[in-house]
Amino acid sequence: MKVPLENDFANLELSSGLLENLKTLGYEQMTPIQAQSLPVVLRGQDIRAQAKTGSGKTAAFGLGLLAKLNPDHRRVQALVLCPTRELADQVSKEIRRLAQGIPNVKLVSLCGGKPFGPQKGSLQHGAHIAVGTPGRVLDHLSKNTLRLDNLLTLVLDEADRMLDMGFADDMQQIIQRAPTARQTLLFSATYPASIQTLSRRIQKDPATVVVESQHKPGTIEQLFYEVKKHERNNTLLALFEHYQPESTIVFCHTKIQCAEVAQLLTQNKISALAIHGDLEQRERDRVLIQFANGSCPVLVGTDVAARGLDIKSLTAVINYELPHDPEVYVHRIGRTGRAGATGLALSIATPGDMVRVKAIEEFTNEPAVCDVYESLNRQDSFKIYGHMTTLEINAGRKSKIRPGDVLGSLTGDAGLPGSVVGKIDIFEQASFVAIENSAAAQALEYLDHGRLKGRTVRARRLSD
Repeated sequence: MKVPLENDFANLELSSGLLENLKTLGYEQMTPIQAQSLPVVLRGQDIRAQAKTGSGKTAAFGLGLLAKLNPDHRRVQALVLCPTRELADQVSKEIRRLAQGIPNVKLVSLCGGKPFGPQKGSLQHGAHIAVGTPGRVLDHLSKNTLRLDNLLTLVLDEADRMLDMGFADDMQQIIQRAPTARQTLLFSATYPASIQTLSRRIQKDPATVVVESQHKPGTIEQLFYEVKKHERNNTLLALFEHYQPESTIVFCHTKIQCAEVAQLLTQNKISALAIHGDLEQRERDRVLIQFANGSCPVLVGTDVAARGLDIKSLTAVINYELPHDPEVYVHRIGRTGRAGATGLALSIATPGDMVRVKAIEEFTNEPAVCDVYESLNRQDSFKIYGHMTTLEINAGRKSKIRPGDVLGSLTGDAGLPGSVVGKIDIFEQASFVAIENSAAAQALEYLDHGRLKGRTVRARRLSD
């Protein structure tokens, strides 16, 4: 008989259906956040956990809420609040995967930027779990299309960013409509005073779990370039020319700065897109699709706008401006060097920023390695463009389009090898497919004049 290892999911009080499904999904050993928090969550205790994106926290709270669920009772028994639609979509997908071992579990996603009517319909037909952003969840509560009378578990995911984004009042109104006899699970990448205050106000005797947020030594190479303020733009260009990263996030402080930096890079033949709060949801989706599928190698954003992005492989993080909080710095650079890969964290620091560099040294307990602009090798005729092209098709889920339909059409009638087709994203009214640049014209020609699942469609290059 096989004896379960210490971090085996089999050691937990989970149903056989959940455990079998975890095996099917390839979950073998619990991550640190899962091992420390799941036993507490399954006991029914409140928890406040400090853990970053990519730590496995979704499974930590997802398994906890699924374990308490009664599928026969078609009322919302669990509510997960997320700061952004992107994170809510990721959480929804992961919980749906985890719930495959339990028959008839229904999850509804309640996010802004999507039609209200279909969400209302899903709630009327009965849903067990709701995942959404504070504004849209509050809209449903206000219109009585969502009721929390039967709520067992409330999850606040990335609570620090929900506060940063100005959702404090919305969150408070939502919590006031929830039963007091509930379990509250609070997850946050950082633990500022505002989170401590929130925890004291909404939780009862929570257990505290802190997972080491810093990478193993040597995983991420960190370099600080001390330059004068007027040299900041030239230094940024020089960093790209010297290191030539394939995929990069550049962090700025403001929306205006994001737009200016993206324009600077684009004018210098470095393909870049900005992501900030002024973008409509539709445009935000397009930016993220192009960055995630390799069509655009550089994303320029603020901490709030970039929060919750699930980028599998990121070569470098560049701090165009250093954050005020060293914890935020650690969270930023933690987006690179994942899954066993090494990463690169490059920071531009003016003389006035050196107090921030000192704070980072003290927080990470590591000396900052400083370099100078003159050490960077500038390149003539330098350029960085994506290796893929994104095509937008004017048909999506509403037309019952699936990824297999798009792939089959391109590799069948269009005659393209499957190796040139990249990531496929299906939305309600549109679909997006990444094609290697060399084959993009052939794919576009077919899609714009051919048929997809028996219907005529139109397509265009997303960059047009």
